[in-house]
Amino acid sequence: MDDVLVAWDDPDDEAGNVAHIAEHGLTTEEVESVLLDPTIPVDTSASTGRPCKFGTTNTGRHVIVVWELVSADPAVVYPVTAYEVPEPN
Repeated sequence: MDDVLVAWDDPDDEAGNVAHIAEHGLTTEEVESVLLDPTIPVDTSASTGRPCKFGTTNTGRHVIVVWELVSADPAVVYPVTAYEVPEPN
């Protein structure tokens, strides 16, 4: 996902994506470290059908990041949720 912009809501917005990932104990930096890593393949969320990535954050946590494509040109994605998941065996 080269040259992708990530859309974050205001951190003070209790209903926003920053607050939502914080509820799962993650930071925007951790989410972006997985979301923007070109070596991690894009998958599809089994529960929502949205694009997602499973990967290890810059702090060593294994997470899933689920997002929506806001715009293709320029590429803008909106992280919907992110949370820790067990590492695959």
